[in-house]
Amino acid sequence: MTADDIRELFAAFGPVDVRRMFGGAGVYADGAMFALEVGGELYLKVDEGFALDLGARGSVPFSYEAKGRRTIMSFWKVPEAALDDGEDLAALARRALEIARAARLKKPAASRPRKTSATNRSKPASPKGGA
Repeated sequence: MTADDIRELFAAFGPVDVRRMFGGAGVYADGAMFALEVGGELYLKVDEGFALDLGARGSVPFSYEAKGRRTIMSFWKVPEAALDDGEDLAALARRALEIARAARLKKPAASRPRKTSATNRSKPASPKGGA
């Protein structure tokens, strides 16, 4: 699946940024990765409730094997019916984006990139005792 294919699938959802990674692609909106494409399959970021909902629609989690261990990720396959229904996929994508945003906020501050500005770094320290 190409980046253009992915953008076309999410047309009803809105603009997405597709970044190649791990032999697949991360799909981002507003800076949050809410979907993953691997091997031509599309997966959405889930929490426990969304995983149950997608499972009820026949979805399965993304998993991979490395060093003899199977790892299951918090991304579940987009149901086949949603791939043919742009509005259905858009609704699922909106939910996945909310989950991705919430997960990003839960990360410890040390793991999030720090924002710095040139003005903050170039300001001299203020005198401690005043003038």
